[in-house]
Amino acid sequence: MSASADPPAAPARKRSVVRSLLRLWPYVRPVRARVFGAALVAIVAASMGLIMPLVLKWIVDGPVTDGDTAGVWLGGGVLLAVGVIESLLFGLRRWLVARPLAGVEADMRSALYRHVQRLPVSFHDRWATGQLLSRGTGDLQLLRMFLAFGLTFLIVNSATILIGFGVLMAQGWQLGLVLAAPVVPLIWLCVAFETRFSLVARRAQDQMGDLTTVVEESILGIRIIKGFGRHRSQARAFHELSGRLRDTELRKARLLAGIWLVILTLPEVFLGAALVLGVAQVADGDLTAGTLVAFMTTAMALRWPVESIGFLLALCNEAATATDRFFEVMDAEIPAEAAREATAADAAAAGDGLRFENVVFRFPDSPPDSEPVLNGVDLHIRPGETLALVGGTGSGKTTLIGLVPRLHEVTSGRITLDGTDIATLPRERVRELVAVAFEEPTLFSATVRENVLMGAEDAGRAELDRALRVSQAADFVAALPAGVETEVGEQGLSLSGGQRQRLALARAVVGRPRFLVLDDPLSALDVHTEARVEAALREVLADTTALVVAHRPSTVQLADRVALLSGGRIAAVGSHAELLHTNAEYRHLMTGEHAESEVSVS
Repeated sequence: MSASADPPAAPARKRSVVRSLLRLWPYVRPVRARVFGAALVAIVAASMGLIMPLVLKWIVDGPVTDGDTAGVWLGGGVLLAVGVIESLLFGLRRWLVARPLAGVEADMRSALYRHVQRLPVSFHDRWATGQLLSRGTGDLQLLRMFLAFGLTFLIVNSATILIGFGVLMAQGWQLGLVLAAPVVPLIWLCVAFETRFSLVARRAQDQMGDLTTVVEESILGIRIIKGFGRHRSQARAFHELSGRLRDTELRKARLLAGIWLVILTLPEVFLGAALVLGVAQVADGDLTAGTLVAFMTTAMALRWPVESIGFLLALCNEAATATDRFFEVMDAEIPAEAAREATAADAAAAGDGLRFENVVFRFPDSPPDSEPVLNGVDLHIRPGETLALVGGTGSGKTTLIGLVPRLHEVTSGRITLDGTDIATLPRERVRELVAVAFEEPTLFSATVRENVLMGAEDAGRAELDRALRVSQAADFVAALPAGVETEVGEQGLSLSGGQRQRLALARAVVGRPRFLVLDDPLSALDVHTEARVEAALREVLADTTALVVAHRPSTVQLADRVALLSGGRIAAVGSHAELLHTNAEYRHLMTGEHAESEVSVS
């Protein structure tokens, strides 16, 4: 088991870090006052640190030179007060941004979740679950850290460096020029670092998504892994992906170590040169001792802002990558509602049941000249009728029924419900009219009651009991520890396959839908339970228009008529008995008898 799909490749063009980060503005805008207020407070706090060298200069050139003990105590008190104010201001900065930026992260996560829920099934077919999970968790946490820390200190440290160099130049322009000398090579190195680091950062975050997918699939598929003794192969797959991620992270660490080495070493060399030059000027009487002390103290105060450049650049790149990954999902288009207006023919055909008119479908990411999965399907299920859909493996039965609740959109042609084209209806309305139950039942980590009532949120206990009775689930549900309030666990894996399928069927019928679409809903049941479910289902099917995918004669017998899907078209329609006698392909599918002549089954 491995990642089911990879996300679309990142754009090959060089992306702008600033342009990427600016896309966060709509989410930050509601709290901009507190964010920029926090940055302003932090700048003031950092400026307090630059006041200390000036106080030291006054102490050395004044009270210390004059032997004024009271003045020394006064200067020490001023230094203590400045330090306390600086600490309080930094605490205020943290208080200002903590709550609003936690809200920004929550808003972005909610927006991502809502968007993912609205995206078509074709999107989820292409994307691995782990990639989506990593974007909604790790990437958003990284963005919150950047907004709370990286962005603030990028602004603060830049302002501190500018103010600090202004103070240095005012104290001694020659010494200031010495310290300013490494600025140009540092800028060039930082640009080169940003280009290389951004590629590695993106690779690491994508690999983390792949690793998350493997972990998620391994946990969900633990019974298969244990049943087939595949734990060693899964461990190897995990080890391989983990090793790739480790190598990429080490590559990031080497790049970061290299830029840190340069950023730490280069200023230290020039700081030493400035100190030698300053001592010589003091010896010559061109500079006071207090000015040299203030100059060197200011230069030391600028060490952290300068040294943090490498870390902040790395954080900016990782945040920009996380932003790109977030918007890769958010930029995925949701199919537009109401593709066309209802026509007079629609209105005139009210009460017409379910109708497919020349329906053609090919998957959105398939080549334009590829053969469509469905090619001109024409089918009419009359009001109150149950029609069984039969076809060979890969004939497109599941795709066809997925078009009814608009899990996919038709490429051409149309589908109508009681005469109204479903493309003219909001998806919410279509899914109110159409209930579905799939062959692979999906349950959620919730109670039995919550899982069943997903089919009709406003249904009461009477409807719940009826649905459980129809699906023959009432007895086993009553035997559960807490009855309908029992948690079924993730994916409902605490239940058997037949129990999950019966709950999925109960979910489909609980809301008494006008249209019912069932994808082989009885495949996991034993023959005795199947017979009881069929008997109860007849009561439900008598009051609804139903399309049922069937693979067994017992399921076909629930239907009034049968349609054979072959080669992307409806090849025959009739009763079960009629098709057994007149259609060789249908007879082969239902009885296993070989056709007298070769029959193509798609």
